[in-house]
This record gives sequence, structure tokens and C-alpha cells, in this order.
Amino acid sequence: MSKASRFRLRSLGLAAGVLAVVLSAPAGAGTLETVKQRGTLSCGVSEGLNGFSEKDAQGRWAGFDVDFCRALAAAVLGDPQKVTFTPLTASQRFDALKAGQVDLLSRNSTWTLGREAELGLAFAGITYHDGQGFLAKRALKVDGALALDKAKICVEAGTTTQINLADFFRANSMTYEEKAFPKSSEAFAAFESGQCDVLTRDQSALYGERLKLAKPADAIVLPDVISKEPLGPVVRSDDFPWFTVVKWVNFALINAEELGISATNLDEALKSQKPDVRRFTGAEGGFGKALGLDADWAVRAVKATGSYAEIYERNLGTDTKLAIPRALNQLWNTGGVLYAPPMR
Repeated sequence: MSKASRFRLRSLGLAAGVLAVVLSAPAGAGTLETVKQRGTLSCGVSEGLNGFSEKDAQGRWAGFDVDFCRALAAAVLGDPQKVTFTPLTASQRFDALKAGQVDLLSRNSTWTLGREAELGLAFAGITYHDGQGFLAKRALKVDGALALDKAKICVEAGTTTQINLADFFRANSMTYEEKAFPKSSEAFAAFESGQCDVLTRDQSALYGERLKLAKPADAIVLPDVISKEPLGPVVRSDDFPWFTVVKWVNFALINAEELGISATNLDEALKSQKPDVRRFTGAEGGFGKALGLDADWAVRAVKATGSYAEIYERNLGTDTKLAIPRALNQLWNTGGVLYAPPMR
């Protein structure tokens, strides 16, 4: 064999070796690995919404959306306190997520086709089934949305709320005077000061806004719901493993309620011989490894925040100042639409 032939063979062998290394090398670290290496979860939340995400005088965040972040941190990092919260306006939230400033959004963001297809985002399920409503001054003497013709209405600009408002009035051949503001806090302030007679937001948010008024009894949340507002955690669409983890933490909290597993009876669940419960606790199935998490990831999430029912009742339920009925947010087998795929 000539020297030239031997050189070509060696070159081919080297190229094959390099190719094998490239093909076997792991891809760049995804969000899950980044969160583990960093040791904290970065969660984008609203600037302050009663019952969902609000910061107290000591700087501690609490609320329904905040609890989801804590459950996720517990599942991934083993500690619900390893979360940093970044308050974001409606206009900031998606850009901040796409830029990697946060690992996910857990704030009142509506799942829509446009946001997934056009913005490169992925909604990891629904945590709260909501709908847009109206908070009206009692002085208007209206009992429903169809009586709001020619009303002055405050709304946050750049949101699905603003679009739904226009659609509702056009569909019902009514007119209104829009008062649009860049922040929800500014829209509320305008409503409070009398610049408009009506404030429109997701109905859940309106219960909280009403409580901020000097005289809450002077305003009423109208019964009408004019849209579907499925709210849930949002991640970037280019990281499927992270999307899967976030999605299944949400499903685990719902499944926990359905299985009767709570923060107070986890010890019993860990001893259970029921197949569904054993898969939930990680005693069977090996799903933690498949997700890139420890076997007890779901147990850690529930231990941190409780099941979906516990999270809801603690932050929004009938014993809270908001007292929002669960309505659609009940389990599918108790009259609601809350439904999670089985963990098997």
C-alpha cells in the first residue's frame, strides 16, 4: 500500500472518529440542566395580583402562581425556596422569556394560537380556567355586560383583554369609549379615580382589584364571562424536555387531588400499595428518571405546596378574602373541567 493510500485511510479514520464523537456528544445544556447547575429557578410573575402573585412587606412572594413555581422548584431542586421571582408587565413578559431572563412565566397569561405559533412559546397546560369579565361602578346601575353600551371602559393595552373587549362590543352592535393604559395598575388607578365607569380584566383578577378599592361595596363584578381565558405556565418552544417537566409538575398537582394525596397525608401515600399511588410516589414506573428528575419528584412538589386543591383553597378559595368559587376549576369528576393525563 502506498504512503498516499495509508494517509487517506488514516484521514478517513480520524474523520469517522470525530463524527462519532460529535454524534455522541450531548446537546447544549437545556433549561433543566441550567436550572440544576444554577441551583435556583427563575420565575416570571405578575407585578402584583391578589391571590395569584403578590409580595408582602418582608419581600416574600405568595399566591396561586407563586405556589406553582415553588412546586416546580421542589420537584427539580428539592427545595421550594430556591426560586427567584421577576415581576413582569404584560408588555415585558414574553420578550423576557424569549431572551432567557426567566425560565418560565407563571403569571396570568392566556394560551392562544398566535402566542404559540408567532412568538415561539409553548404553554405547558392550564392551571386556571378563566374568562374575561367586567368590574362596574354600582352607580351605573347595570346588572350585565349587555347594559354597558356607551360606557367608558379601562383596559390594559397590548393584551388579549383589549382585543376581546373590541370583539364583544362589535358582536353586540354596541359602542364604548376605551381608556387604554400600558400597565394593569394604571388601568385600575384610572377606574378608581373615575376616569372610567368599568374595568375589564380576567374575572379572577377583578375579584382582587375590587378589594383594593377604598369602598369595595361601591363596585360589582358582573356575572357575564365574554371569553375563554385558559391561563397556565409558559416556556420557550425550543426546549421540549423542559416543557415536559413543567407540564408534568402541573399534571402531578392535579392528579394528587384526584388520588386523594395531600401535603398532610404523604406518609400514608408512601406506604400505599395502590398502583396509581405507587407510580405517583416513584415507588414504581421510573418516570422521574425519564424526566431527568429524582424518583420522588411528584412527592416533593406536593410536600412543598399541597395538591391543586390545597393551592387553590389557600390562595383563592371560599375561606380567603377573594372567595372565588372553583367553578370550572373543579376536577372533571366533580363538575369541573380540570383533567390531567394519568401517570403511567
